[in-house]
Amino acid sequence: MAKQTTPDLAGLSYAAASAELDEIVAFFDAAEVDVDELVAKLERATALVDELDSRLKATKIQVEELAPRLAAAGGVEIDPETGEVL
Repeated sequence: MAKQTTPDLAGLSYAAASAELDEIVAFFDAAEVDVDELVAKLERATALVDELDSRLKATKIQVEELAPRLAAAGGVEIDPETGEVL
């Protein structure tokens, strides 16, 4: 079953979602964690990690599909695992 994107995450760019996750990690790294915010932050961090992972997997699939077509057309060859131009 495919994971549904949370509406508020769908509008975030990958960079913005990653930056928000970094902010939450900084919250957890703080000397004193606000217990009242703990569960909400943890739930948000989990949703962000799931969303970022989903986007990375989807991008990898697209690269794996497109790279051979590009190479077959006489274009640049791309390593589907690393994204590097060969």
